[in-house]
Amino acid sequence: MRKVIAATFVSLDGIMQAPGGPQEDPTGGFQHGGWTFHYFDEATGKALFEVFEKPFDLLLGRKTYDIFAAHWPHAGDDDPIARQFNTITKYVATRGEGKLAWNNSRSLGPDVVAAIKQLKAGEGPDLLIQGSSDLIQTLLSNGLIDEFSILTFPLLLGGGKKLFGDGTIPLAMKLLRTQISPTGVIMATYQPDGPVKTGSFALPDPSEEEVERRKRLD
Repeated sequence: MRKVIAATFVSLDGIMQAPGGPQEDPTGGFQHGGWTFHYFDEATGKALFEVFEKPFDLLLGRKTYDIFAAHWPHAGDDDPIARQFNTITKYVATRGEGKLAWNNSRSLGPDVVAAIKQLKAGEGPDLLIQGSSDLIQTLLSNGLIDEFSILTFPLLLGGGKKLFGDGTIPLAMKLLRTQISPTGVIMATYQPDGPVKTGSFALPDPSEEEVERRKRLD
């Protein structure tokens, strides 16, 4: 069975929009594209490459697909990520009829949830989500994400597309591993861990015996 892994960059206030550059995704008037750039260092790069070490296929929303398709085929074979992205299979959630011209790209069809369930049940490498905030919300609401690899950057963006947006289903998470880069990036891996468990720090009501004891003391 294949796992679905969401690997993403977020700010401290949970924004994941346009981490790579000013023109990546200005939707909604977003003006902070490229906000991860000055925080990248050797440790952050190493953590990123570790995500790509195991075999995977890409699982992308249409907007992220178009951004990637405009960049990675032209990045050159000397870039190890470009070599991977250009050769592996790209599964795309798209409602449009536009051609998926990037090498080895396949549409998930009209029923994205059913298609991903079928992919998960089959043989093959894990399915790695990059970006694709709308697709992440769909998969979250259907319990189809098995692992989160989240790099949290030490800044606030104030608004934009969120990793866990409106409508996110309550869910407990189990921390599998974590590290911190010298620039303050927190790199953490989580897996879903069942429903949220609640409790209370309120003092329990005293027993009848305790009530009587307190009366006697008074």
